[in-house]
Amino acid sequence: MAKNAPDDHQGLSTGMTAPMAANEDNHPPGYRQLPHNIEVEQALLGAILVNNMAAERVQSFLQPEHFFEPVHGRIFDAITKLLERGQSADPMKLKPYFDADEALTDLGGAAYLARLAMSAATIINAEDYGRTLYDLALRRELIQVGEDMVITAYDSPIDQSATEQIETVEGHLFNLAEQGSHEGGFKRFSHSLTTAVDNIQAAYKDPHKLSGVTTGLKDLNEKIGGLHNSDLMILAGRPAMGKTALATNIAFAAALEHFQDSTTKDFDMETSKGAVVGFFSLEMSADQLAARILAERSGIPAEKMRRGQLNDEEFKKLARAAQELEQVPFFIDDTAGISIAGLRTRARRLKRQHGLGLIVIDYLQLITGSGRGNSGESRVQEVSEITRGLKGLAKELNVPVIALSQLSRMVEQRENKRPMLSDLRESGTIEQDADMVMFVFREEYYKEKQEPTEGTPEHETWQMEMSELYGKAEVIVSKQRHGPTGTVKLHFTGELTKFSDLAQDDHLPERFE
Repeated sequence: MAKNAPDDHQGLSTGMTAPMAANEDNHPPGYRQLPHNIEVEQALLGAILVNNMAAERVQSFLQPEHFFEPVHGRIFDAITKLLERGQSADPMKLKPYFDADEALTDLGGAAYLARLAMSAATIINAEDYGRTLYDLALRRELIQVGEDMVITAYDSPIDQSATEQIETVEGHLFNLAEQGSHEGGFKRFSHSLTTAVDNIQAAYKDPHKLSGVTTGLKDLNEKIGGLHNSDLMILAGRPAMGKTALATNIAFAAALEHFQDSTTKDFDMETSKGAVVGFFSLEMSADQLAARILAERSGIPAEKMRRGQLNDEEFKKLARAAQELEQVPFFIDDTAGISIAGLRTRARRLKRQHGLGLIVIDYLQLITGSGRGNSGESRVQEVSEITRGLKGLAKELNVPVIALSQLSRMVEQRENKRPMLSDLRESGTIEQDADMVMFVFREEYYKEKQEPTEGTPEHETWQMEMSELYGKAEVIVSKQRHGPTGTVKLHFTGELTKFSDLAQDDHLPERFE
């Protein structure tokens, strides 16, 4: 059966599918043309040439490559360039640009441009015609994806599993759904410049002066400007420093902000600094993570909740907090040992279904690579593949990605325990691929382990130092592509696993002895 199967699909790579009778263009039996509509292309171009304002109705979504007839795509591109320079576009203006265009010559030369103007649609129909061409272009892309999928399935590489092929196809389909075409290709600088200016303007108008998703922490927002789309951020620390707690706090703050904005009457969600959050918890279970968030929100220590040591008032408080949290767009995937390909597939699906705006991964070293290649491949190479994959995911979905990371034990051997970039495990590729690297550090944790004998002068000195360090934490921004590095001081409440802004001494209330 397998031997005869390819014969049933012959011609796929040229756009042919089921057999059909010869058509009016004298194509041979079995030939099926790709979806297109030349008349609509002509009518739209004609409308733009007659009234350049028609271009404004389609420029936001229609590109030259969406035209089936290549010469029509070149004409549309030339019109767009003239309009961007503030000039008008008509057949006479376009003529010099196409005098040497052989394809246009075959169609009748400059006279063809005049005929386009004569076949113009009205400006009212311009957007509808543009949408028709866009839809046809998507259908052609879908046919190409389907052909590639069938061909690869029949003759797949020995190191590519069927699951990996599904993930690849799903990626192509996601790109079509999000952008209307496969990733890649050049973008005109003017388009990128417009997007950059729009982002700056949005930050200028924002009362919080944020250009990205909020962290929920005022001082940290001021240092990094929020979490930026397409950025890969590494949040690292030694065990017990609170990196999972900080990541959870940030993720939940973003989700809560999104929910509150979405329930505010007449609020423009385009300006929201919140986000739908996808949290990949590879170490903790979903219910453990939920318990942490519940503890933070209710103000009841997680330990008391776990032991059931609650009075009636605390239980009511817990129930109210749980009810408030039910509608927050916070999604948890606690699959252990998920692969980078599997993570990418689930993130795409969440983006498509719920409008994902932030991804958090706890933690990077628990993700597995593709497993392809040399069986003796080092862990450093695997981590390199993972970090490149996460950076690619951030760009593909255009969302911030926060990945937690472990630090090497070398930190514990130094007198100064503050982490540095070189302390990252498999640090070379992590540091290189990340747009931002932040470290969580609590000196209180290390000082607590150095308690001298009680009753000695050293113990009194230690107590004074501990009182200064109590509840204080640092977020050390060691790398940031978009801004300065430095340290942000925060308050940490251990029993609630909660980070908050640190009240400065000059903002504390007066104390009366």
